[in-house]
Amino acid sequence: MSNNKFVCIHGHFYQPPRENAWLEVVEIQDTAAPYHDWNERINAECYAPNVAARIQDHENKIIRILNNYTKLSFNFGPTLLSWMEKEDPKTYQAILGADKSSQQSFNGHGSAIAQAYNHIISPLADSKDKETQIVWGIQDFIHRFKRRPEGMWLPETAVDTESLELLAKHGIKFTILAPRQAKAIKHLKDKEWHSVDENSLDTRRPYYCNLPSGKKIALFFYNGHNARGVAFEGYLNNGKHFAQSLISSFDPNDTQPQLVHIATDGESYGHHHRHGEMALADCINHIEENNLAKIINYGAYLELFPPEYEAQIHENSSWSCVHGVERWRANCGCNSGGHPGWNQLWRSPLRDTLDWLRESIRPIFVKYCKPYFEDPWQVRNEYIKIILDRSEENVDAFIKKYAKRPVDDSEKISLLRLLEMQRNAMLMYTSCGWFFDEISGIETNQILQYANRAIQYAKKISDIELHDPFLEKLQQIPSNVYENGAGSYEEHIAPASVDLVKVGMHYAVSSLFEEYPEHLEFFNFISDIQSFELLEAGIQKLAIGQVSLKSRITHAKKDFGFAVLYLGQHNIIGYINTEMPEEHFQNMHQKVTEAFKNANLGNVIAHMQESFSSEKFSIWHLFRDEKRKILQQITATNLNKIEGLYREIYNDNNLLMKGIVDSKIPLPKAFQDAVQFIMNKELYNFFVENGLNIRRLVQLAEEFKKWDIQLHDPDRLHLVISERIFEELQNDQLEMGSIEALDKIINILQILRSIGIEPDIWRAQNYYFSLLKKYQNGEKSFPGRAFEQQFLELGNHLLVRTENKIPVH
Repeated sequence: MSNNKFVCIHGHFYQPPRENAWLEVVEIQDTAAPYHDWNERINAECYAPNVAARIQDHENKIIRILNNYTKLSFNFGPTLLSWMEKEDPKTYQAILGADKSSQQSFNGHGSAIAQAYNHIISPLADSKDKETQIVWGIQDFIHRFKRRPEGMWLPETAVDTESLELLAKHGIKFTILAPRQAKAIKHLKDKEWHSVDENSLDTRRPYYCNLPSGKKIALFFYNGHNARGVAFEGYLNNGKHFAQSLISSFDPNDTQPQLVHIATDGESYGHHHRHGEMALADCINHIEENNLAKIINYGAYLELFPPEYEAQIHENSSWSCVHGVERWRANCGCNSGGHPGWNQLWRSPLRDTLDWLRESIRPIFVKYCKPYFEDPWQVRNEYIKIILDRSEENVDAFIKKYAKRPVDDSEKISLLRLLEMQRNAMLMYTSCGWFFDEISGIETNQILQYANRAIQYAKKISDIELHDPFLEKLQQIPSNVYENGAGSYEEHIAPASVDLVKVGMHYAVSSLFEEYPEHLEFFNFISDIQSFELLEAGIQKLAIGQVSLKSRITHAKKDFGFAVLYLGQHNIIGYINTEMPEEHFQNMHQKVTEAFKNANLGNVIAHMQESFSSEKFSIWHLFRDEKRKILQQITATNLNKIEGLYREIYNDNNLLMKGIVDSKIPLPKAFQDAVQFIMNKELYNFFVENGLNIRRLVQLAEEFKKWDIQLHDPDRLHLVISERIFEELQNDQLEMGSIEALDKIINILQILRSIGIEPDIWRAQNYYFSLLKKYQNGEKSFPGRAFEQQFLELGNHLLVRTENKIPVH
């Protein structure tokens, strides 16, 4: 290997914040099925597989498993890591561990770099937001990776001189840009600048950008040709070809150090391109095994080879808009290409509207912070420390540190609301809100949620009403789908707005179906039950209670009394009151429960109406996930009846249907539907129920063949099969040396393949591979030769290369 050839592959791993602005959780997204939401789906397709990417031999058998993050340069969006920390802690920890491992490989330089916090287009932000985004990104990185970042990813690589100044001010050594963002270059010793473009720029070296302040920052302009190849031109169809494309980018006649590097969306490696993580692993493996170049990260390269050239940037430029940063403020022509005839005339007035809102709430922020904080903007920069740890102790310590004097509970609530108002005022600028084609798209609806939340906080703090003028401005914005830009907002965002009263309604309705403990943390709220009673009479239910609800975000708190009546199916009548005296509540409780016990539902409703002054509520006031969960419980009875009818048709007419098919007569549609429904249901149930009876699976496979069954929901079925096989591999019986446990998994895989079902078993493969290595390395030993042989046979069915000799004890 030549000592002057280095390769660096950077992955920008990012998802926009998808959390409901009021609940702080990602709600169900049907388009991501069979997964709960798009974060979960992309995590399963990309982020998790890259922790354990398979490298295969010429027979497509696994010979090595690589944590790609140990070899990549990478950044993760802070809001994505916040989600992953809760929802997939194993992958989260593997990513943090990869950064530690890379420090050992790359002379103390970790491969992770930071990202500006919530993906705001930096050149379009004002100075205060720019700085807070950088500070929050750095602090989030330190919190997770336990070190300071050397580099920072600017969202969409959108850059201007002020952004670079702020990066340098806060100790960032380098950032990554697209080649077309370079305007001119020169050797550090020269005086004359030379204009460059994407084709003439030498991307194989780093550059300094000397800044007006006297500071400097290193710039890495990635190889655009190879980056496009990964994203759009099929490089990930073959890892070795990918490697060769990178190696061919070196200048064979140049004896100076050369860095061939690319930057792409990290989601290319598994989500945009299925099994892209395997191609990436194969690429890295091929380069290292054949000594074609040295894999390195940017920090390590910068230490070895400081820039000898200087670069000027094109101001207000980016990697995903050829017009600079117009994609996020103008009808520049950049869009998804999926809606010919649409325009993006909405982009500019939408940004103007959010700018108006930002400037409207800033005086509120300063006015109401000033009595407590010496420098409100410095406190906003530090607020990331509360976002990362919302414990009562941390919040109190934070306020004690920055407040001029001690504050009481109501003042603490106001201060937290002020800071949350500013957080939402930055979240509303998340770049995805402008990236796509239409103002009513889910990405733009998401940022308008944050705008609505900021308006709510402003109203609570100052009693200044900003919603009406905000709505008027939206009504002046064009839409390709609605009459104007307010259409989708009024349909989806405004009605979804949540306060503690709505949370109380949700709690009351769901208490009919859930057994809540006395103390419960749900969404971003804490509930404490003072009293609760649930009465049932057949399908009718009555829940009456008193509960205290507290926001974990602002610490605002309300006490509620409620009564809710379930009449069957989706018919629910409920009332809630925040100001009901104890004596009044007890009187209501007695009257309503007596009427219910006497089967007088009319009086139950009458007493509820006279006792509560508030508006009644129903099942439709539930939040999305809980509403769906309860509606599924309610509809289960009717669905079971439908299943019973199909099962009756199938059982009663089985021989008749067989005769019809044998006679080459088309099976009546009703019979076809019954058979398809029952067989799909039976196969799904087989993998979710306890015990895996192989004889039953054989019978099902025969039925599938006989009736030519088509899978109704293959993604959902494949997911449940994959999870069950993974569970069986971790079975205690297998750990204790059960040959029967091995046989069961082998038989399941054989039977499924006989009917054309090939689930994605990557988790099972990874787990098996880790066991195999332990046996091969002598960390574990087999109980006997028979178990060894069957274990290796299972490897063949899991497509894992198992030929290495394993010691038996």
